[in-house]
Amino acid sequence: MRRFIGKSTKFLGGNGRCFSQLAAHAQQHQNDLSIPRMPAFDYSPPPYTGPSAAEILQKRKEFLSPAMFYFYNDPIHVVDGKMQYLFDENGRRYLDGFGGIATVNCGHCHPDVVQAITNQIQKIQHSTILYLNHAITDFAEALASKFPGDLKVLFFTNSGTEANELAMMLARLYTGCHDIISLRNGYHGNAASTMGVTGQSCWKFNVVQTGVHHALNPDPYRGPFGSDGEKYAKDVQDLIDFGTTGHVAGFISEAIQGVGGIVELATGYLPAVYRIIRNAGGVCIADEVQAGFARTGSHFWSFEGQGVVPDIVTMAKGIGNGIPLGAVVTTPEIAKVLTRRNYYNTYGGNPVCTAAGLAVLKVLEKEKLQQNAHVVGSYLKDRLLALKDKHELIGDVRGKGFLLGVELVTDRKEKTPAKAETLHVMNQMKEMGVLVGKGGYHGNVFRITPPLCFTKDDADFLADVMDYTMSKM
Repeated sequence: MRRFIGKSTKFLGGNGRCFSQLAAHAQQHQNDLSIPRMPAFDYSPPPYTGPSAAEILQKRKEFLSPAMFYFYNDPIHVVDGKMQYLFDENGRRYLDGFGGIATVNCGHCHPDVVQAITNQIQKIQHSTILYLNHAITDFAEALASKFPGDLKVLFFTNSGTEANELAMMLARLYTGCHDIISLRNGYHGNAASTMGVTGQSCWKFNVVQTGVHHALNPDPYRGPFGSDGEKYAKDVQDLIDFGTTGHVAGFISEAIQGVGGIVELATGYLPAVYRIIRNAGGVCIADEVQAGFARTGSHFWSFEGQGVVPDIVTMAKGIGNGIPLGAVVTTPEIAKVLTRRNYYNTYGGNPVCTAAGLAVLKVLEKEKLQQNAHVVGSYLKDRLLALKDKHELIGDVRGKGFLLGVELVTDRKEKTPAKAETLHVMNQMKEMGVLVGKGGYHGNVFRITPPLCFTKDDADFLADVMDYTMSKM
C-alpha cells in the first residue's frame, strides 16, 4: 500500500465538472480505474446568497463553543438538501452517506414531513402539555403500535440524551436500586447520568458518575470470545456478584453500537443478559436512538434482531427526521413511578415535533423504507465485503441495513487502527462527492448511515468511490 502525502485533492463531482487536475491526470493513465460518476438527480437548489464558508467558520470560532468540532480539512458548507443529497454554497451535490448521524431516515426535506410541520406550525407552534392537543396523542398511539408486549406508555423528550436520562431514572425508581450496568464502548449521551453509562473515555468529563458498572463488550471482531454471546454475558453476572448488593436497577445497551463503531453485539448476548438482569431484580433498557425506526432493515427496532423484549426503550434521531424529538416507551406499571412527584418537560410532546414524528411513521410505511433498507443495505454491505477482499486496509465490515461500519486497520492480524488512513480516505471521498461518518474508540471506522431512500445506484457510487480512493493510496 502506497503512503499518501499532501493535501486532499478534488475530483469529478456530481454535476460533471472537473474539480482538480488530479481527475484529468488520472484519466490519462490506462491502468487507472475510471472515476466514479454520481447518479443523476432531478433537482437543482436555488442560488445561495448568504455568508461564505469562510465567514461562517470565523463566526463559529468567535461566538460558538470551542468544543464544537467539524469533519474534513476543508469543512463542507451545507445550504440545501433533497432526499439523499446535500448541496454546498456553490451548488455542488454530495451523496449523504451519514444522514445527519443516522437521523434523516425519510430523506432531506421530504415533502410529506415538511407539509406536516408547515400545517401544524400555521395552527399552533407551542402551547403546553398542560392543555390538550391531538398531535401528541395521535403520534403516541401510532408509535405505541410499533412495540411488542406491554410497551405502550410514552413520554416525549427533545433528544436521545434526555430519553436515556429518563429511562435510567425510571429504572432506579421502579426497582429501588441504584446500580446500572452498561457496556464498554457504548455511548448513551452527554449529560451527567448518560455520560456515566457511556463506556468511552473520550466522551467522559471528570464529573460525578456513580452506580455504573461497565461490562465486557461483546464485540465479535475485537472481543476475546468472538461471536459467543453467552460467554460475554458471564461478565455481567460477575459484576452483579462482586460489584453490587446482588440487586441492580437495570441494564442499558444498544443492540448495534453506533458511536462505538457499528458493533453488532455477539449472537445470543442480549437474551442471556436480560435473564441475568431480571433475576437480579433489574429492568432492561434498549437504546434505539441510532438503530431504531427501520434503519436495520430486517426489523423496525434493532433489539428485535436479538429476539428480546425490553422493559424500557429509548429513541430519538430518526423519530423526527431531524426535528428535535426523543421518546421513552415503557409498561404501564413502570410508568406509574413518575406519579410519585411532579415530572414535566416544557418542549417534550411539542405539537410541531409530534406532527413531524407522525408524518415520519407514515412515510416509512407508505414508501416501504424498511424493506428498502434491507434490500439496498444488504446489497451495499455485499459491495463493501467485496472491497474488504480487495483492500488489506479494510479489517472488518459489519452492521445491518443502513447501519453499516467499515473498520480500517494497518495490520489485519494485530488489528492496528488505521487512524490517519481513515481521515485521508474520508477527506478524499468527500472531494469526490460522498459523505460518510466516522466512529469507534480509535476513530478508524466509517459509519455509513444514509437516508433510507438510498438506491442501488447510490450504493454503487459510494462503494466505487471508496474503492477508487483506496486504490490510489
